[in-house]
Amino acid sequence: MIAVAEGSPVIETDVVVIGGGGAGLACAIAAASNGAKTILLEKNSRLGGTTWLSIGSITATNTRFQKKKGIRDTPDEHFEDMALFCGPDAHKDNLELRRILVDNVTDTLAWLMNLGVRFIGPMPEPPHRKPRMHNVLPNSRSYIYHLSREAKRVGVDIRLNARADKPLLDGARVTGVSANINGRQTEVRARRGVVLASGDYSASREIKAMFDPALADIDAINGTNTGDGHRMGLDLGAPIRNGELISGPSLRFRSPPTESLLQQLPPTQWLTLPMQLALMSLPISLFRSLVLSFMTTYLAPEPMLFDAGAILINKNGERFTDETKKPGFGIAKQPDKMAYILFDNEIAEKFSAWPYFVSTAPGVAYAYVPDYRRVRPDVYYQGATLDALASAIDVPQNAIRRSVKAYNDTATDGRRPILRPPFHALGPVLSWVVLTDGGLAVSTRHEVLGGNGSAIPGLYAVGATGQGGLVLAGHGHHLGWAFTSGRLAGKIVAEAPAC
Repeated sequence: MIAVAEGSPVIETDVVVIGGGGAGLACAIAAASNGAKTILLEKNSRLGGTTWLSIGSITATNTRFQKKKGIRDTPDEHFEDMALFCGPDAHKDNLELRRILVDNVTDTLAWLMNLGVRFIGPMPEPPHRKPRMHNVLPNSRSYIYHLSREAKRVGVDIRLNARADKPLLDGARVTGVSANINGRQTEVRARRGVVLASGDYSASREIKAMFDPALADIDAINGTNTGDGHRMGLDLGAPIRNGELISGPSLRFRSPPTESLLQQLPPTQWLTLPMQLALMSLPISLFRSLVLSFMTTYLAPEPMLFDAGAILINKNGERFTDETKKPGFGIAKQPDKMAYILFDNEIAEKFSAWPYFVSTAPGVAYAYVPDYRRVRPDVYYQGATLDALASAIDVPQNAIRRSVKAYNDTATDGRRPILRPPFHALGPVLSWVVLTDGGLAVSTRHEVLGGNGSAIPGLYAVGATGQGGLVLAGHGHHLGWAFTSGRLAGKIVAEAPAC
């Protein structure tokens, strides 16, 4: 067994869950609900993880929302459609884990609703053949609010500022972890198992460099996703599956600089239930501004904006890249690692209604130019002339005129020139690694597998840490896997033989 400092406190429990995001909370709740004494270790000062920063959608079939709209859908169809999102990576997918996801995510959605989480939907997202995307109300913080309350209700012992360092071993079996809890090294022993739910490695320069050195220095949206669980698994000989599948560099707008009073309201049912009833029974246009005012996340501009003719300029007014070819690399090299998306009124009108949206968004599924104009004045700008727009975003007027002229003179491949006033800009937009799809190899019981393919006794992994080769392209699949794998693994580890 790994030694800890003499005199270090020892805590004994049945299950240790490392990570307090959506996957970890779901796992801890399931373990405690199935009779296991459970401790959750979260290295940060609050719960949430990447779930806290997400758009908040879950894609599922045969839900009550689909049935209410007369949509007949099945997990088999969902299974088939997931392959359509994978493109050239389809051959890399772990089909056993995909099967687990599509067969269980509907129950996961119902479980979340029973905890008080509210949704609207289903929304379309081609190439899904049927609407399957369910969007959380009012934003993704609702997950953490309700899950943390349930965790406390069922007796999960939540420790914040608790960083797990190393696994404790008895021979080949994982019997707990060594952790720094509020500055004190502690031995946390687990009779039934340790579950790694520490997110991805998007903020780990070391692990990113193992798979794609070009992305090693690109910032992560969640700077605390340092691959702690992946590193523990690697130290025990577990491989990372699909480590090269890294989402980035991806463009994102910053979250709103300050929270409104509405955003500070707790997502209790007195708030979310009326929103759900109104949005499901009345025209959504009546409530768009209200729902979008709860946006707290980093929204991603759609690449089709650039396909239509929008360009990127830096803070000096200079166009610096071909926007249709991974512009995130170019943004990362600009002053302050930021840029603005510039387009004319013809594009603005086009991206004011389905199917041309600026980004996905909590609650309403898709946000358009008018939505940004109304509720995100921190990232939306307009000018009657290019000079006026330049003044609004504080870039040199001569430079912006030169950049637009040079682009107009060479616009090809169906991209239209920027001609028709008024002119618009969205930004600043930054370049991030949003997530990594590489996960530790796991069995269908979420056991971490060693290099020889056999389970490492006492060690499990869920969410991004335990993605195990599952390709989660498209919206609503990452959260679906986080909650589903956590919920299933929690029950499995709670029922494991005690050591």
